[in-house]
Amino acid sequence: MDPEWNDSQPIYRQIRDRVVAMILDGLLKEGDPAPSVRAVATESRVNPLTVLKAYQQLTDEDLIEKRRGLGMFVKVGARDRLLQTERERFLSEQWPEIHATIQRLGLADDLLGERAKSPPRGKD
Repeated sequence: MDPEWNDSQPIYRQIRDRVVAMILDGLLKEGDPAPSVRAVATESRVNPLTVLKAYQQLTDEDLIEKRRGLGMFVKVGARDRLLQTERERFLSEQWPEIHATIQRLGLADDLLGERAKSPPRGKD
């Protein structure tokens, strides 16, 4: 995990988001152990309680589970649940702004490849 933090959200939330990204990217698969609290804290140079708070949020979201004496593991179905919730979040929170920017800048044709198929404008 990259120890670079931004000020836009709490560090525990950024750690949570990085674990989510690892699950979505397939770096952590169902049944795989999550990086240990101690390892993440050391590598990221944060308090272990901060990592624990991130892992508690992931547990509350039913994405990881604690196995007594073994550590934290990615739960079965975690990636599918994440895909569904992250898609919904993207479509409701991020897409409207992205769509508005595309419309404002007239980029729809460029993004759909229409202009790539037709001759360039104004270059006769």
